Amino acid sequence: MPPLLEVDGVTSGYGKVEVLHDLSIAVPEGAVVALLGPNGAGKTTTLRVISGTLPVWAGGVTFDGRRISGRSPYEIARDGLLLIPEGRGIFPGLNVKENLEIGVRAGDNGSGRGERMEQVLDTFPRLRERLSQRAGTLSGGEQQMLSLSRAFLGNPRLLMMDEISMGLAPRIVEQLFESVADLRAKGMTIVMVEQYLTYALRLADIIYVLSKGRIEFVGEPCELRDSEALASSYLGAG
Repeated sequence: MPPLLEVDGVTSGYGKVEVLHDLSIAVPEGAVVALLGPNGAGKTTTLRVISGTLPVWAGGVTFDGRRISGRSPYEIARDGLLLIPEGRGIFPGLNVKENLEIGVRAGDNGSGRGERMEQVLDTFPRLRERLSQRAGTLSGGEQQMLSLSRAFLGNPRLLMMDEISMGLAPRIVEQLFESVADLRAKGMTIVMVEQYLTYALRLADIIYVLSKGRIEFVGEPCELRDSEALASSYLGAG
């Protein structure tokens, strides 16, 4: 069976600066794939290329058997490929309920909407308590919960997450990744960029390690755990 998402020999960057060099990644349906590597390795750039916010200079991106490189971010999202960007990407001037309703409208034509809303509020009861509160006044952890909830309500086939733990307290990070584990158990296909190596190794089925816009390692988490030299060289682990 072909992968749900395939990045095939992609070269891209910013202005005249090439960041990704002939990059290839395959994401099987139902798998969790982690993109790891030091700062500047090209992880966020890869997610931007996939989501259509950065153009492909060479190569291509295929989602569910269809070429999506060159399509607009809106079209790609409507096809079921959603990105939670670094910085959360919520609407701070709207309240929690309004943010969630936007997520619902971005999903399917109505089937299961109410059920998914209840699942989200059961998963994050704190959001239920703050439905009328303006999103911009939530704590950082609550905003990230809202961002995850909106993405789930959009009924994606593949969810990309860029550093969802950024700037959050360890207790909140643990709660967030419990929710990600729930999504994984439900069969959600996930591509994650994450600074917390422990969570990435715990959740991922496949690990890609990037360095200077190139793939330096592909394998299962157990292989990376067993390679202290590789972890030290590319991830800063000791």
